[in-house]
Amino acid sequence: MKYAFLGAGKMASAIIQGMLRSKICGPEEITAACPEPDLLQSLRDATSVRVLSSNADATAGAQVIILCVKPQEAEVALSQAGDSLSGKLLISIAAGLGITTLKRLAPSSRIIRAMPNTAAIVGRAATAFAVDSHVTPADIACAEALFSCIGEVFPVEEKLLDAVTGLSGSGPAYIFLVIEALTDGGVVCGLPAKLARQLAVQTVLGAAELAKETSEHPAILREMVTSPGGTTAAALTELEERGVRAAFIQAVRAAERRSKELSGE
Repeated sequence: MKYAFLGAGKMASAIIQGMLRSKICGPEEITAACPEPDLLQSLRDATSVRVLSSNADATAGAQVIILCVKPQEAEVALSQAGDSLSGKLLISIAAGLGITTLKRLAPSSRIIRAMPNTAAIVGRAATAFAVDSHVTPADIACAEALFSCIGEVFPVEEKLLDAVTGLSGSGPAYIFLVIEALTDGGVVCGLPAKLARQLAVQTVLGAAELAKETSEHPAILREMVTSPGGTTAAALTELEERGVRAAFIQAVRAAERRSKELSGE
C-alpha cells in the first residue's frame, strides 16, 4: 500500500511516525508533499520518507491520500492533485471541512473525514472519523489501523464531528490551560515554578489514567477525593461559584459552532 500526505506539518509528522513505529508500512511507501521546503526537510530528517513539492506527483502513485493541511488550503491542495485522486481513498483531517465539501473538491474519491488531536505527537490521540456512502470495509479498516497508530479511534456519524472537534479536537488546549492555571496556583502558594508544573502535569495525567482504568463516572471519582468540610470541598465550591463547569461546556459549544462555520455547509 502506498500513502501520500498532502501537508508536512506536525500532525502529518505525528501520523507518519506512528505508522512507522507500528510497522504498518516502511518509509519507502510514504510520500509527503508541501510547498514549504523547511517543513519537507524536517519531515524527511525525522522519518526518511520521500518528500516532494508537487501534490500531483505525490498522489500519483498512492492508493491512500491523507489531507493534512489547514482548511483554507484544502481546495488548492486537492485541485493541484487533480485527476491523481480519482478512485482513491481520501482521508481528511482538515478541521471543519465536511464530507459534502470534500466530495465537491474530490468528486471521484472515497471520503473519510477524521478529527485527531495534538496528543498524536505522543501516541495518545483521540480520533473520531466518519465515512461517505462509497467507502468500503477495507477503507474503514485502513483508517482504523492508521489512526490506531497514534491513539484511540472512535467511529461516529458525521453530524457528530463538529461536537468532537469542540471536545477532543480542541480539548488538549483546555487541559493545557488547566495545567497552566494549577501551576500558577501552586506558585502563588509558595511552590517553586518547576515543581508546581511537575505536580500539575502528573496530577492531570494520573486523574485521566484513573478515569480510564476504572471506567467510573467522573462524578463518582470526584466524590472519592472530596471529604465533607475538607480542602477539596472548599476548592470545588470555589470552582462552582466561579462557573468553571459552565465555562468548559460553553468552550466546547463555541468550538463546535466555529467548526460548523468553517465547513460552510
